[in-house]
Amino acid sequence: MNKKNYGRAARLIMGALAFFLPWGIFGQESGQRPVMRLSPGEAVDLALRNNLGLESSRIGVEGAKRKSDLSWNSFVPGVNVRGGLTRDNEQSSATIIVPMPPYAVSYQSPQWHVAGSLQADLTVNLAMFEAMRTLRLEYERGIISYEAARAQLERDVRQAYYRILLAEESVKLNRENFSNADRRVSMARDNYQAGLAPELSLLQAQVARENIRPVIDQAENSLKAAMAQFAMILGLEYNTQFEFIPVEDEPGFIPLDVAELISRAASGKPDILALKQSILTLESRRRALKFSNLTPSLSLSWNSTQAFTQDPWKTGWFDNMDNWMQSGSLTIALSLRLHSFLPFSADYQGIRDLDDSLRSTSIGLAQAIQGTELEIYNTVLSLERTRTSAEAQSLTITLAEQAYSLTEEAYRAGLQDLLEVQNAEFALHQARLQMLEQNFNYRIGLIDLEYAIGVPFGTLSSKGSE
Repeated sequence: MNKKNYGRAARLIMGALAFFLPWGIFGQESGQRPVMRLSPGEAVDLALRNNLGLESSRIGVEGAKRKSDLSWNSFVPGVNVRGGLTRDNEQSSATIIVPMPPYAVSYQSPQWHVAGSLQADLTVNLAMFEAMRTLRLEYERGIISYEAARAQLERDVRQAYYRILLAEESVKLNRENFSNADRRVSMARDNYQAGLAPELSLLQAQVARENIRPVIDQAENSLKAAMAQFAMILGLEYNTQFEFIPVEDEPGFIPLDVAELISRAASGKPDILALKQSILTLESRRRALKFSNLTPSLSLSWNSTQAFTQDPWKTGWFDNMDNWMQSGSLTIALSLRLHSFLPFSADYQGIRDLDDSLRSTSIGLAQAIQGTELEIYNTVLSLERTRTSAEAQSLTITLAEQAYSLTEEAYRAGLQDLLEVQNAEFALHQARLQMLEQNFNYRIGLIDLEYAIGVPFGTLSSKGSE
């Protein structure tokens, strides 16, 4: 094979490998996923479209709506059509009396019989009307449950968004801390070479710098895990790359009235609304069961039967319509389940079971309201504590920056040792990190509070929305 053919074959092989192995060694360079830039609202919209748990809840709501829309189908009569071919084990005979000789004629009935029937039945009682109302209440409860799941998903997405932003800022601060430590190593080396500091100072600066590397690695790994979890919440692949819009300003601290918030939660929190709807549904089920067991039922039944009187194998079925015998009836009946009135009967106990469920659900509602009151009270206390801490932390950062600047200048002049610089920098780093945590905790706390009282996110503060 000459060089020209060899080169052509090599190109064909390389092209085939690139085609069939797009994620192999040829795809490692170009297989990087594009970075997805997201705001909090865009992340929520993406999660609402793709989240599998919410999709399952949506399917349940659609099924409940279909049942509610077609609840009238209980008034559709049951219609049955039946046709059959029957053979008697023994052929029967009969004697027929006629008015002329021989006055008695022996008749053998056919051994095979063909018959068809049409029957329609309908039972009507008060329970059917109440059952329609029950289906409508169950559909409304399904909507409330779906909205609760939707609100919970939105809360989780927004909080995860801000927690990832906090983690990114923490990584950024750690990297700045590493850069400062690296700069101090250079300063210590210069001082050592100039004879202003011992070699021990240089070694201490190098050790302090290297000790920051594991902290950065751990923070970056935690950030990657949070990103993967966030992608799964949004219904995306775990290795999706994100770029979050940074928060440029501090959160706006707002006054909070605990009594007003509790009042709004009692009428708007999804969990409480779902429990109230469950009570209405149970009450409707109890009425339906009571009507079904303790009130009369009206039954309507109509049937018509056509039977062939001749042998179906020897006589044409439609040669003479007189060979067909027709019969039928219409029945109107009124029935009442007397045994349901007995206190120990299964029907009566079914009503009592629903009474127990009603009492239990009512207790659960009271507990949910009490728990919500405590939750809102604790959340407001936490937000107020965060607000006061953030205000105090702002002054702490200013003081820490001044202390670090003065200590570093003294170290550069040989008037302070490295330990003092490290302590000043650590204090500044902690002050900045705590300030970030306070600001993000306030945003996350507002999201929790908005979910607890059942209002759209961003209602309490414009900082809670986009």
